[in-house]
Amino acid sequence: MTEYLTVSTLTKYLKTKFDRDPYLERVFLTGEISNFRRRPKHQYFAIKDDKSVIQATMWAGVFSKLDFDLEEGMKVNLVGRVQLYEPGGSYAIIVEKIMPDGVGALAIKLEQLKKKLTAEGLFNPDFKQQIPNFSRKIGVVTSPSGAVIRDIITTVNRRFPMTDILLFPAKVQGVGSAEAVAARIKEANQRTDLDVLIIGRGGGSIEDLWAFNEEVVVRSIFESRIPVISSVGHETDTTLADFVADRRAATPTAAAELATPNTKVDILQYLATSETRLTSMTQRYIVKHQEGLTRLQNSVVFRQPERLYDSYLQKVDSLTTELNNRLRQQIQSDQQEQTLLTTRLKSLRLDQKLVTLQRDLASGTDALKRNVLAYVEQQKNRAEKAYDNLSLIDPVKIVKRGFSIARTQDGDVIKSVKAVTDKQVLDLEVSDGKIKVEVKK
Repeated sequence: MTEYLTVSTLTKYLKTKFDRDPYLERVFLTGEISNFRRRPKHQYFAIKDDKSVIQATMWAGVFSKLDFDLEEGMKVNLVGRVQLYEPGGSYAIIVEKIMPDGVGALAIKLEQLKKKLTAEGLFNPDFKQQIPNFSRKIGVVTSPSGAVIRDIITTVNRRFPMTDILLFPAKVQGVGSAEAVAARIKEANQRTDLDVLIIGRGGGSIEDLWAFNEEVVVRSIFESRIPVISSVGHETDTTLADFVADRRAATPTAAAELATPNTKVDILQYLATSETRLTSMTQRYIVKHQEGLTRLQNSVVFRQPERLYDSYLQKVDSLTTELNNRLRQQIQSDQQEQTLLTTRLKSLRLDQKLVTLQRDLASGTDALKRNVLAYVEQQKNRAEKAYDNLSLIDPVKIVKRGFSIARTQDGDVIKSVKAVTDKQVLDLEVSDGKIKVEVKK
């Protein structure tokens, strides 16, 4: 009789076959990434070619160690193991290692980082700084034992020997080189005496030059307040440091020439030209003013200087005469006005008016006194009358005449029988004290 297997039994059998098959323990696979969508942790996608597709799984630990970004359609080579997933009955390759196919991982990583930094604006020409025309001190970030520093020193001494060169020694290749270069750039920016900074190294493969493609170096160049000249590799080599630097030089010698745009010969020639121009301008100035001096010396004013003040003496004479005339006229006018005022004062007879006013004042004073006394007496009578009227309604005097005032224990005056109740205790206020009483009816 035929024995039927369950789905679980068959799937478990197939999984055992997958796990024990030596050809499936480690598979080297090439293909194109398909259906890739980045997830927070583990990555799930497919690897396909023209005819077939296989699902792929990359655990978070493997994915976090990638030095490039996976992209849809990217051609890759990978190493992994084939595994069957029992609950779904599906199989997939578990990726242990993956790398771009063809151009290589470093080229992919370089292109992706360049795209990212371009989007952030680090290569924008608007952020480039000008290289100064004259540099008193140049900083150089490179290997102390390479030919770069020697070429720079030789070129600078030849072109502008007054410039000082300060070396910031750094490892420029291998593990830790990017961090070393970035640290030296930041160290140089802590100084205040550097006019320009050159970073560079000699030629080599993309792996040799990779430190100058690292993000930490690119950002340190972008953040540098000192203008940076990049000189990495040979003329055909290009790194991200070249894109972000303020100027790019093909060789260390070219970098030194950019850092010293004006040579010693240029300065001497400029000084000679300036001296000639200044001498010529000074001579023209002297000749011009000598001619002016000669004209002044030959002028009528210098030959007959009294002409300068002749007109002023005449004007002073005229003004003095006019001033004296005006003063005499003013004095005469004031004297006439004084005489007129004196005559008017005499005609007013002020002495008689004064006697009349004094007599009126005395009479008015007597009348005022009489009126005040009469008013005071009138007000006194009104006050006494008001006092008498108030006395008639004074509760104290009313009580003294034999009346009493009934109050509650709280001191309220009883004005009606409706305000009391039976057996309520009241106070009767009489002239010499209080009597407590109890209401009977």
